[in-house]
Amino acid sequence: MDKFNDFLILLDANLSGSWWFPALLIGTGIFFTIYLGFPQFKYFRSALKIVSGKTRNSESDGETTGFQALTTAMSGAVGTGNIGGVALAIWTGGPAAIFWMWITAIFGMTTKYVEVTLGHKYRTTLSDGSISGGPMYYIEKGLNINLAGKKLPSKWIAILFAFLMMITAIGSGNMPQINNIALVMNTEFAVPKLFTGLFLGGLLWIIIIGGIKRIASVASKIIPIMGLIYFGGALIILIENYQNVIPSFNAIFAQVFTGSAAVGGFLGASFAMSLKYGVARGLYSNEAGQGSSPIAHASSKNKSIDQGVVSILEPFIDTLVVCSVTALVILSSGVWTQKFDTTFSKTDMIILEGTYSDQKDTNGKYLNPDHVEELNKYVQSLDSNVKEFSGLLEVNNGILGNDDITIIHSRSVAEDVSVLNNGNSYSGTLNVLNGKVTDQITFKGKSLVSSAELTAKAFSQGILGQYGGKLVAIALLLFAFSTAITWCYYGDRSTAYIFGEKGVVWYRNFYVLCFILAAVIDTTVVWNIAYVVVALVSIPNLIAMFALRKEMKLLSDNFIINK
Repeated sequence: MDKFNDFLILLDANLSGSWWFPALLIGTGIFFTIYLGFPQFKYFRSALKIVSGKTRNSESDGETTGFQALTTAMSGAVGTGNIGGVALAIWTGGPAAIFWMWITAIFGMTTKYVEVTLGHKYRTTLSDGSISGGPMYYIEKGLNINLAGKKLPSKWIAILFAFLMMITAIGSGNMPQINNIALVMNTEFAVPKLFTGLFLGGLLWIIIIGGIKRIASVASKIIPIMGLIYFGGALIILIENYQNVIPSFNAIFAQVFTGSAAVGGFLGASFAMSLKYGVARGLYSNEAGQGSSPIAHASSKNKSIDQGVVSILEPFIDTLVVCSVTALVILSSGVWTQKFDTTFSKTDMIILEGTYSDQKDTNGKYLNPDHVEELNKYVQSLDSNVKEFSGLLEVNNGILGNDDITIIHSRSVAEDVSVLNNGNSYSGTLNVLNGKVTDQITFKGKSLVSSAELTAKAFSQGILGQYGGKLVAIALLLFAFSTAITWCYYGDRSTAYIFGEKGVVWYRNFYVLCFILAAVIDTTVVWNIAYVVVALVSIPNLIAMFALRKEMKLLSDNFIINK
């Protein structure tokens, strides 16, 4: 598993982790924003009127209303990215990462407008009467590519996109959702992870066999309910920590171009990390440019350009509203710099040579600033003097006997570490190679926490107490489960494009199986899978959108005329 995780990290470093992917993603949004005359601002009020039914009765063939299509797409976007993903961005990139999430969302509103309009225009009716649309159709029917003077059949590019979307649906819309649900349900309610996976897997199957109409019906009911639950709890936390709200905004903006400085147990993050994880989390959260939402919006009875205008609301609600609320709760509560008792994940734990400290004096200054600086470089994969430990660890009744080592877990210096074997204190020796323990053993102690666990800790502070964590668990259950439902639809439409309707039932079976298994897989590995597949599927979609820019310009101008 460690080798597989290292391979994923390598892939991610050359995809979303490199400079060109954020440039391609944000650059596409910037280009269309200017090219189409800032539609995310011009058409925002029109989007509200259309989705509320107050204007433009422009129905065409379809299976859902414009509102149902929007809530279906929203249920696919509003998930663990809004609860666990925001926490992950802060944990890795610091508060400055939230700024880059916002930037991704602002330009993502235009990107969403373009891809949804095109996806709806080129949709088709399948032999069973169902509507199917998305990037694979506008890639096949609208895209012409010439390489070295030879035309490249766009059908093969469309098949490649659909195949990548099938994988993305599992690696992004499926596995991280149940993984976070199972983690929080286990932490807050002591529900075994496997039981959560099996129970929700069965419920997932019952819903997805009903197709888009049943999915849309469920989504249109879940979205308002989960919004009320989550925002109610968040408002309580923000009111209680009102004096920290403005400083939280300051923390986001103050270090946008310098990276986030070390504070508390947080060892700091560079500008590159803040940018990378802010953009990656922003894309994962609102899905702009990924090509997934057009598949849901294609079922709408609205005209193509009208549904494209409606989709502008999606990144706004998802990232600029929901993600911002989560970020402010985490930052204002201060939990992102605090260490909590936790069971260590093997992929997030490393043992270093020598003793390093991040302790502070009574004035809040680090006792050993040189230690923090070196560890800061190490966690950012920069040149440092820090070396990984290899050798034997002596353990006596669960307590480490080595005095010349430091354990890093979740990018922080671990404290009060104990070693367990099957729940009991361990005594003996452990083999360590390049900082990794090779024996099957459990480490516990205090360290930073990330993902949905960090958000749960933020909601548990103050007046809500332990009920705050339970509120997050319930909200996450609704958020993430609705996401998994919608993403199965994205996957089965992609399957139908390649293999026909006969292949859909097999894909659904495999989708549910992966859903159940992901409940007990290591969290870090699951998130790394998501990073990689999201980047891969976005590339052909972004290229196709740019190639169809002139057609999109005509469609957009037509909306202005009939506004």
